[in-house]
Amino acid sequence: MDDHAHEDHDSHSDDEGRVTSPMQEFTTGQVGVGFVVLLVGLAVTFGLPLLF
Repeated sequence: MDDHAHEDHDSHSDDEGRVTSPMQEFTTGQVGVGFVVLLVGLAVTFGLPLLF
């Protein structure tokens, strides 16, 4: 019974179309957008309280 469970698990492990996020490449433009989002988030988090 335990061998059958391993067979089912092994049959799913050879999906070649599946890609996880850490393996995907990203562009310089995506890094720029992320940096701008970071700056806006920091400005909202720390900048707005200093104004009031």
